[in-house]
Formats: sequence, C-alpha cells, structure tokens
Amino acid sequence: MSIVYFTDTSTTPGMSLLQKLKLLVDRTGISEVVKKDDLVAIKIHFGEYGNMAYIRPNYVRVLTDRVKELGGKPFLTDANTLYKGSRSNAIDHLWTATVNGFVQEVTGAPLVIADGLRGSDEVEVPIDGQYVKNAKIGSAIALANVVIAVTHFKGHEQTGFGGTLKNLGMGSASRSGKLEQHSTSKPVVVTDNCTACGMCERHCPTGAVKIVKGENGKRYALIDYDVCIGCGECVAMCDYGAMTPQWDASSELLSMKIAEYSKAVLKDKRGLFISFITDVSPDCDCWSINRPPVAPDIGIAASTDPVALDQACIDLVIKTVGKDPFHEVHPEVSWKAQLEHGEKIGLGSRKYELKMVGIALR
Repeated sequence: MSIVYFTDTSTTPGMSLLQKLKLLVDRTGISEVVKKDDLVAIKIHFGEYGNMAYIRPNYVRVLTDRVKELGGKPFLTDANTLYKGSRSNAIDHLWTATVNGFVQEVTGAPLVIADGLRGSDEVEVPIDGQYVKNAKIGSAIALANVVIAVTHFKGHEQTGFGGTLKNLGMGSASRSGKLEQHSTSKPVVVTDNCTACGMCERHCPTGAVKIVKGENGKRYALIDYDVCIGCGECVAMCDYGAMTPQWDASSELLSMKIAEYSKAVLKDKRGLFISFITDVSPDCDCWSINRPPVAPDIGIAASTDPVALDQACIDLVIKTVGKDPFHEVHPEVSWKAQLEHGEKIGLGSRKYELKMVGIALR
C-alpha cells in the first residue's frame, strides 16, 4: 500500500503554508529522491494567460531551495501546447510564465521550455504500451535525472479531472506526443486560414505537405495522407491556425494514453509528486479563464506514487463536497480510466494510506 502525505490549509503563527509544504516534501522523502548534481525538472503548469487558478510561484521557491540544499540543480519546465494559445511556442510560453510571476528572482530556478521553440524538441522513449509504443517526451524532461511534478488538482472536460498523471503524461509530451494522445487521426488543413507561407511544406519530414493552387486560384497547403505519418510537425510550424489536430480520441482512450505517457516520463527516473487541492476549478487550466471552484480549498498532498496521489485527491474532494463535483459538471466523462490503467501498467497503486502532516489538533 502506498503512502500519501497530506496537510490542510489551516495555519497558525509559526506554521505558514510555505512551512507546511516544506514539512510535507521532507516527510514524503525528497532527500531520497534528489541527489547531488541531479538535474531536477520541476514540472509545473505556468497558467494560461487570463486563468488565475495556477499555483503561486512562492510555493515553488520552497521546492527549489530544498532541492539546492540537497545538491540538486532545479529548473522549472513545461512543454508547449498543441492548441493555439499563450503557451504554444517557447517565446509566448516564457512571456506568460513571466507575467504570472514565474521568474528566477522569485522561484530561485531558471525556466526551460521542455520541447523547445515550436514544440518539436523531443526524445522518443520506448515503453511498448498497449496504446503507445514510443512516447515523444519534451527533451528537457526526458533528459533530467529527477522529475518533481507540482500539480493544481482540478476538473477536466476530457478526462474528468486533471491531476498528477495529466500533468506528467500530457504536460511533458512534445507537440507530436500531445497529438498522439488527443487524436486517432492526422491533422487537417483549414484552408480559409492558410496563407501558403510554405512553413509546413518545408518542415514536413516525409514530404506529405504541398502548397497547391485551388480552382479559385487560392494557394493553400494540402496533405497527402498516404505519406503523412501524423508527427504534428506541420501543426507546430503553422502560425495561422491552418494546420489543426482532430480532437477525436475518446475520453477513455485519451486517459489511458496519458497513463502510458506518464510511465514514459518516469522511466529510469526518480520522482516526487505534489498536488494542490485549492481553487478547484471545473475545467482544465489551459482555458484562458477559470470558472468558480466546485470544491473549497482542501489542502496539499504529496507522494512518490502518482496513481495513489491522484486517487487520494479525488477521494478528498468527494469526501469534502459530499458528491463527485467533476462528474456533475462533466457527466459524460469518467475519471476512473486513467487510474485503472495506471495501476494496470505498474505506474502505482490505487490503494493508499493517508498520513497527516503539520495539522494542529482543533
């Protein structure tokens, strides 16, 4: 049975939430996870511009200071998004992180966008999973010695909830890795948006994309699906939203692919996982807004088992609210598939013991 450590949001003089976080990660065993000279990827969501539910950078400083005390070399990281938003390339991504307060002067560590300028800097990690054979992981995460996932636990319109597995599996994937998880099909061209700039044609690794002239004289990109391998490079290179994925993977399939990608991220690595059950918004933090919370602020949980941590977080939410608020908001989506598959592939256990840390008797 795995152990999940938990502290609530209550504070007393001399015991702030920052101090409670330090106690929590020490009890979880960070000194056994981080060793001298380790390159430590602190995987976090920097927040989409306009969404205010992201984790405060002040908490991250507690982690980076502790990692450096142990001799590790921390950096904050996330991979670019598949959709067009404020984090779809490294320039916009770093700008958004900076606006949201994730600067080295505050966090104590540099920022590295895991999959490079346009989301194509990746390492293929073989796992021979049921749905994923070779996961495409952002290189900065794939090449790190340690991964510490810092997750905002919330709802999600496609997977029921977004927890540690979502942060690891989807969040660490390169653009092509995200495409593989979200879609069972290949990209499509929105010809109205296409400017025939030729970026997709020049960067297609198989020559599947060509600029052609239509009957009305308009030039646009055309994909030869017999040659296309679905790598997503054209999506990464298009600045005009003309190359788009087909968001056609079922919720259950997406969740199981996320679990397999999480396994790839953690392959041959030590890991520690922290979830903030606060500002529990009903939707993914990738939206440029955040709707009102569906649960009160509950606390912070941590474990070296990502499956147990996600299970504990959803259990704490249901216990606190008295119902499953995520199912109520997204009734067609079940969150169980990601945890069941994660346990099946040896990523962790859904059985856990909850141990309290820094909670005063009241």
